[in-house]
Amino acid sequence: MDMIKALETRRSVRKYAAREVEREVIEKLIQMATQAPSAMNAQPWVFAIFTDKAKLEEYSTRAKSIVLEGMHEHPTLEKYRGALSKRAFNIFYNAPVLVVIYAKPEGPEPETDACLAAQNFMLAAHNEGLGTCWIGFSCYLLDSPQFKAEIGIPQEYVAAAPMILGYPAVDHPPVPRKAPEIYYL
Repeated sequence: MDMIKALETRRSVRKYAAREVEREVIEKLIQMATQAPSAMNAQPWVFAIFTDKAKLEEYSTRAKSIVLEGMHEHPTLEKYRGALSKRAFNIFYNAPVLVVIYAKPEGPEPETDACLAAQNFMLAAHNEGLGTCWIGFSCYLLDSPQFKAEIGIPQEYVAAAPMILGYPAVDHPPVPRKAPEIYYL
């Protein structure tokens, strides 16, 4: 796929076909992610791949609970209270894969570097006919000391880029973009 076309047509996908993503495909996407630049070439990324549907549902429930409990500290999230309060709402949209890029404390900007890798990952997924969606709500769980201990991720690692992955169930039309604010100085 042409790079400009990929940039113009990549969308956040929230509806997935009931089809698994092959491990080889995931590993190919990770290889593309690791082609991202990183400050001082630190390459501080670690990839955690979750594919167990029951676990993802459990993690969704736990993450929603954490967000709802702490919503008073983040008033901008209040508009999501209704959705997060619904038992049936899955923050991972029933996607078959959750990819979390954790940032190791190496180099001057590990979280930024992990986000650059995430952008590569999302564009490579789009190129392969897959969809992704960044799931920021999940960080409240994924970055908690209890969760990191549970899955064996070192405590000093930061959940920088949580994304779901799968084959889109529907076409996603273009989303209007705001004109950029630009200052020529």
